[in-house]
Amino acid sequence: MPADAPDAVAATIQVRPRTEGWQQQKGADGRPLLQFASPKRGKPPVHLADLTVPKRRARLVELGLPAFRAGQLARHYFTRYTADPAEMTDLPAAGREQLVAGLLPELMTEVRRFATDRGDTIKFLWRLHDGALVESVLMRYPGRITLCVSSQAGCGMNCPFCATGQAGLTRNMSAAEIVDQVVRANRVIAEGQLGGRKAGATTQERVSNIVFMGMGEPLANYNRLMSAVRTMVAPAPDGLAMSARHITVSTVGLVPAIRRLADEKIPVTFALSLHAPDDHLRDELIPVNSRWKVDEALDAARAYFDATGRRVSIEYALIKDMNDHGWRADLLAEKLNARGHGWVHVNPIPLNPTPGSVWTSSTPEAQHEFVRRLEAAGIPTTIRDTRGKEIDGACGQLAAADA
Repeated sequence: MPADAPDAVAATIQVRPRTEGWQQQKGADGRPLLQFASPKRGKPPVHLADLTVPKRRARLVELGLPAFRAGQLARHYFTRYTADPAEMTDLPAAGREQLVAGLLPELMTEVRRFATDRGDTIKFLWRLHDGALVESVLMRYPGRITLCVSSQAGCGMNCPFCATGQAGLTRNMSAAEIVDQVVRANRVIAEGQLGGRKAGATTQERVSNIVFMGMGEPLANYNRLMSAVRTMVAPAPDGLAMSARHITVSTVGLVPAIRRLADEKIPVTFALSLHAPDDHLRDELIPVNSRWKVDEALDAARAYFDATGRRVSIEYALIKDMNDHGWRADLLAEKLNARGHGWVHVNPIPLNPTPGSVWTSSTPEAQHEFVRRLEAAGIPTTIRDTRGKEIDGACGQLAAADA
């Protein structure tokens, strides 16, 4: 037992993290391998959404066209959600297709989509230009439409309970590939393909919330992530005109990147995927903990709050007999309260097992007790409502299998 566990729990069951149905890649020291650098592959074509507004205009001038055409292209793409030249009748017919192909190249091909019975959750499987596969999940909730976005093809963080990391990191996604997931989802919504809309509603809808909780570790693809976020929050027609406060960036704990994010002055919501308050367990559960320990990650999270005033979310997947012990709730509350009050909110998440896994979510009784202890210590806590389990579209289930 770890040194910070009370003697009374010596008889409690403690399941150790292990992979199920796949072999975790490990180094010569026996530790799980971490991939921070993206493998070298052919770069995707440069897209309007990869460029700043001045660079878009400069690109048009390079092509011998008026700079204002960049704004026209942006309006079609970011507000009408189209890259179809036939729909861009305000552009000259001569050379229109070549212009659109050059500035709005196709980045993703839809391979397949899966929908829940009600149709209010859709998982998309996309093939990128080099054959890499990624997924995104579109979800309707009361009062909002959320898109779970991928930032990498695969993931290099090698967490044993997550389907995404089983194949390792294929590559980083470009800023435009990240943004294109939102634009394509908005197109689906505009065409009335997302179920659950109230009968008689006439308001035009679009994605209102983004969660970077799809495939990949967002902060391991930092520059492209932030380029995509800037485009998401840029006013129309130069961007998607989204609220930064409705964009959640999640990480397993890349401490230097968390501190860098705090300096961006873009008030996104920050979420730390903690899953264990003690290093003894988290070293096995979240391999990046071998680089930056629990206290370092929590210090960085608190610094994010100090810099932005934005309350931090702590994500905690509740796994039966592994990390759902009452003493761990007490330890988590102790560590959070030691860093002050009012800066954090905990989201326990019932585990979404990967196919064939023997790992299971905590019992309702254990979940209730875990939450009770946190709330008794004054920690705001809300059990996360997960969506899409029946289509393998919930947290930790995205594996981009083309089968």
